[in-house]
Amino acid sequence: MKAVVYDSPRSFTVTEIPTPDPGPGEVRVRVRQTGICATDLHIHNGKFFAEFPLTPGHELVGPVDALGDGTEGFRVGEYVAVNPNMNCGHCAYCRVGNPLMCANLKGMGTNWPGAFAEYVVVPASLVYSVDGIDPDTSVFAEPTACAMHGVRTLSPPPGSSALVFGAGPTGLLLAQLIAHGGAASVTVAASSAFKLRRAADLGIDATYLMDRADLAGDVAKLKAAGGGFDLVVDATGSAAVSEQCVPLTRNGGTVMFYGVTEPEDLVRVSPYDVYRREITVKGSFAAIDTFPLAIAALRTGRARTDGLITHRFKLDDIAAALEALRGDRTVHKIILECWQE
Repeated sequence: MKAVVYDSPRSFTVTEIPTPDPGPGEVRVRVRQTGICATDLHIHNGKFFAEFPLTPGHELVGPVDALGDGTEGFRVGEYVAVNPNMNCGHCAYCRVGNPLMCANLKGMGTNWPGAFAEYVVVPASLVYSVDGIDPDTSVFAEPTACAMHGVRTLSPPPGSSALVFGAGPTGLLLAQLIAHGGAASVTVAASSAFKLRRAADLGIDATYLMDRADLAGDVAKLKAAGGGFDLVVDATGSAAVSEQCVPLTRNGGTVMFYGVTEPEDLVRVSPYDVYRREITVKGSFAAIDTFPLAIAALRTGRARTDGLITHRFKLDDIAAALEALRGDRTVHKIILECWQE
């Protein structure tokens, strides 16, 4: 089969490798398409737990191609999505019911083979049916599952106000789910006008066009408009933006860091301000048990993806896809097509 194979950071080829056979309890999926996200750029650069050699890719959808011995619950040809995160089940965190903090966490496309390939083999326990959902929608199952975990972590109080920094696909999925999770109003702030137009099309209550060169001015204007927000989320992965969250949070409110920053990034915050105003600060890392909820939200339209896909590339054109993700301001969501019907 054809796959993208990295031998080290920033060094990869599109090459032929053996097609994997599913073992007992495993499913082989023929990858129709997979999404590319900013995390893939971190992995490209050797960050985010990447272990080489590696085939990246963690946002896939495609039909079941083969079933290993004893595998039940799926049929060949059934369209599925795959949870890319697998916990060990026996470390201290797993044994107290906190699998996402697993000391031995495995991530598809990070430290085990991913979906920038024509086929993947995965444990059946990580596979979820998305039959009947358009593949251009079900390919968002993984980012929607991450957003669903974010909403669960944030726990929006009924009637609360929320601000989400960032109008990328995960930011807009998160904003929609916060609105359906109890918030009375949701504002999305971003520096891209066309992404904010898409936010409005998806039903977001209000948008704000940011000036990244004047974040302090943005904060002052947003605060003056309504006195701040009960919930403030950074979904940009920019430490400079993360730093604006606490000042924009109302007394007793909650800040959540959701975007992927670099490990060395630091954010300045006044501990007195957090203490005096009883601000809660949370983090939301990834998804491990929210795939059924995410797929249900996609199936019912509670999480909409209309218009998010802007670019498509073939597997052979992975270099061009990564370059577009890195520098093309017209990109919203990139899809890598691993085969076509």
